[in-house]
Amino acid sequence: MNVTLSIMMLAAVALTIGAVFLWVKRGQRKQAGLMLFLAVIMVANIAIWTVPDASGDAPLTSVSE
Repeated sequence: MNVTLSIMMLAAVALTIGAVFLWVKRGQRKQAGLMLFLAVIMVANIAIWTVPDASGDAPLTSVSE
């Protein structure tokens, strides 16, 4: 699971860099916006798995490998 979350984070960073490149250099705003939207969704999913709740337990710790 840790490898999957790491790959998702790297993909979110790559999508953000690619979106900035598309927006600035090529002027393709729709594609850049969709890439940024996907990056935000990926980061939100990572946060859901790793941020602890009120009891102090993160969902990632309860996953059996």
